[in-house]
Amino acid sequence: MAQDFMIGELAKRTDTKVQTIRYYEEIGVMPKAIRTTNNRRVYNEIHLERLTFIRHSRELGFSLDDIRNLLEFSDQPDRPCEEVDAIARAHLKRVDRKIAALEVMQTELKRMINHCSGGTISDCRIIKVLADHSLCQEHG
Repeated sequence: MAQDFMIGELAKRTDTKVQTIRYYEEIGVMPKAIRTTNNRRVYNEIHLERLTFIRHSRELGFSLDDIRNLLEFSDQPDRPCEEVDAIARAHLKRVDRKIAALEVMQTELKRMINHCSGGTISDCRIIKVLADHSLCQEHG
């Protein structure tokens, strides 16, 4: 027999804020909860599975639009998965670009820190570079 539970329990089981669950319902990535006679939301295992999918997808950095598309595909299990693969590959490219940007940022931060002489603020290399971006590559 399927177990029903209130929004607080769904939030606890998925480590999701109640407001986030309501938002996901509002934008249509979560199915609307069943309402009791006193208008309280009641959730079931389908909601739990859907929210778990959404949470894991968000942890991997997928956008809500991507998640919406992935959910539509997951609701059609006999479809070929090329479109799902394309979404995942496009996301991977975005992640790769972010990693490259973070590596550039890391290099520059290390350079700024390494060129800090530990003197006074008036001579601080970090402050100077932050104030004048043209100095970023000066000591490359």
